[in-house]
Amino acid sequence: MKTIISTDDAPSAIGTYSQAVKVGNTVYLSGQIPLVPETMEVISDDFAEQAEQVFKNLTAVCEAAGGEINDMVKVNIFLTDLSHFAMVNEIMARYFSKPFPARAAIGVNELPKGVAIEIDGIMKLPSVN
Repeated sequence: MKTIISTDDAPSAIGTYSQAVKVGNTVYLSGQIPLVPETMEVISDDFAEQAEQVFKNLTAVCEAAGGEINDMVKVNIFLTDLSHFAMVNEIMARYFSKPFPARAAIGVNELPKGVAIEIDGIMKLPSVN
């Protein structure tokens, strides 16, 4: 059985998808872009601010699913400019602690709304006894 995860603390879906889907204790998080949930507008053109907003959005979805961002086991980072990779590492280190999730960083030509970063992933919730 799947459960749809939704929170007002992250941007609402702008297409035919859910913010996340939970199956058992695994949560599949849709890609988050740097939209401010309250306005549904891109936070700014500044890459660091965009990356920070994406991690805030991911955190909100993880919490709505009953976990925390450190419960993510796989992260996919999509960047329109791979030269920002070092900055992503720096910002990611503020949100994750060891052991870090598995990760891929993928250079892409374009992302929705012209943003520079999008992140999706998989979260494993702690087992409840």
